[in-house]
Amino acid sequence: MKQRVITGALLILLLVVLLWLPGWFMALTILVAIGLCIWEEYHALSLAGHLPVTWPAWGVLVTSIPLTRAYGPQAMIPLMAVAMLLIVGIVLFRKEPSLIDLSLSALPILTVILPGLCLVSLSLAEQKAVEVVLMSLTFSVPLMGDMMALFVGSALGKRKLCPAVSPHKTVAGSVGGLAGSLLAAIVVYLISLVTCNAATLAKLPTFWQYMMLGVLGGIVGQLGDLFASLVKRYSGIKDFSNLFPGHGGMLDRIDSVLFMAVLMICFQQLTA
Repeated sequence: MKQRVITGALLILLLVVLLWLPGWFMALTILVAIGLCIWEEYHALSLAGHLPVTWPAWGVLVTSIPLTRAYGPQAMIPLMAVAMLLIVGIVLFRKEPSLIDLSLSALPILTVILPGLCLVSLSLAEQKAVEVVLMSLTFSVPLMGDMMALFVGSALGKRKLCPAVSPHKTVAGSVGGLAGSLLAAIVVYLISLVTCNAATLAKLPTFWQYMMLGVLGGIVGQLGDLFASLVKRYSGIKDFSNLFPGHGGMLDRIDSVLFMAVLMICFQQLTA
């Protein structure tokens, strides 16, 4: 536990530094993180005995920053469409085409690259203050939810939440996680009131929208965490890698953040 807390504190400090730096630096850092997540997920699927097609996913990653920067989040749709078509074509013309290999080849595109590009798009907001608030919300809501779920579940958890996927997660932990996510959203809102001017606040969510994002973000963050657990259980591994002591791999650390990023982009597009 001590090692986990120290590693988590260092990662939070790194995030604070990245939020202070220009947005393009955060975007590049996210791309590196997403690259690690892609490798970890494909590696896990390979350990399960499958032969996923990987290079279209890497092609999407390489071309994502210039296209997202030039055309916005809508550039993600043609990027992923081309990657999916390439995967279908390659698997179909194998000597022994497998529907499972085809599906698993596409899985990281939908569960890592799409959310990752959403995260990149949030980091490239035109106004720095808006970027900082939205990115703070995207990270703090699921990560605070993870932390509260761990502490509450350890102290009070009895009834299992989803034992077929993750036997250690409990209903009490899930409720505590939702409370933590909501608290994180409220804290970000209060900090934005103190640090942002009226023009910036007009571009940010309202109080009730923060509350909604806290609750929904807590839910999708937990779904992201459970999805990652399902992949690991299917592949017969405990962690995606040993990159972070006490935390596992990059995907172990930001699985919930990736799902939260999709929610944030949907909110941003619907309220623009």
